[in-house]
Amino acid sequence: MAKPTRGTIKDFNGFNANNDAEALRKAMKGLGTDEDTIMKILTARSNAQRQQIGGSFKTLFGRDLVDDLKSELTGKLEKVIVALMMPANLYDAYELRHAIKGAGTDENVLIEILASRTPAEINHIKKVYKEENGLELEDSITGDTSGFFQRMLVVLVQANRDPDSKVNDALVDQDAQDLFKAGELKWGTDEEKFITILGTRSIAHLRKVFDKYMTISGYQIEESLGRETSGNLQKILLAVVKSVRSVPGYLAETLHQAMKGAGTDDCTLIRVMVSRSEIDLLDIRKEYRKNFGKSLLQALKGDTSGDYRNTLLLVCGGDDE
Repeated sequence: MAKPTRGTIKDFNGFNANNDAEALRKAMKGLGTDEDTIMKILTARSNAQRQQIGGSFKTLFGRDLVDDLKSELTGKLEKVIVALMMPANLYDAYELRHAIKGAGTDENVLIEILASRTPAEINHIKKVYKEENGLELEDSITGDTSGFFQRMLVVLVQANRDPDSKVNDALVDQDAQDLFKAGELKWGTDEEKFITILGTRSIAHLRKVFDKYMTISGYQIEESLGRETSGNLQKILLAVVKSVRSVPGYLAETLHQAMKGAGTDDCTLIRVMVSRSEIDLLDIRKEYRKNFGKSLLQALKGDTSGDYRNTLLLVCGGDDE
């Protein structure tokens, strides 16, 4: 039996790939483009169904659906629709490659994806990354990053986090003490200790470590990291801690940050909404409402516009007011 998901997008009942392909062709043929039809079809089909539509489109019309969409759409609407058409199993690997390739590295993308994915998901990303690019993900990362930030990324890419079996209370105490000694009790910081414990212990274990750390030190681990680390190392360690506490909570905060202040980080908005649309976007919505005092749908309405906004609202799938 398939595992139930907490996504907003599911398989469409009564799905017919040929009918959808014909409707999309009609929406793009001739003068003008029927964006409404494109948005409504592609946000109401699962990623697997979208891939089938692409196959039918090629068979029926001898044309590539993504190429046609790119030629008919522009700007942010084009970006979100093309992201929806990317095969789900390739999307994270594509985003990582895009973040590393070319001039400069988008460290925030590396942090967001590698801090919030499970070891199984990271192993899958590595496999796909190698198949698609002919390169090891670790080699790409080490070629573009440095220092303790690079060390933490490499530890996460190893995907050797302990399984969530029975938690060893003695080791919980030891790890909490070690983290306290590595930061608050030390002149300077023992970054390696933070990297090893946060990068390799199981989720269940780390949650207990954080509670114990609070008891020992009087601080939340996030407060100590804020004082003891800086730059990209601080960002990735905090992202790991937040993901250990709650991946939907961390991604809700990521969306909030993308929409906060002047200008919107549309690349992050699109990546999180699309990549989690069939996994846990319902939980992300719930966390967003709880933590930021308004629903994700309301936030999107206030920070986006036009057909791009309408597409994101359809992916969002509803309100939580």
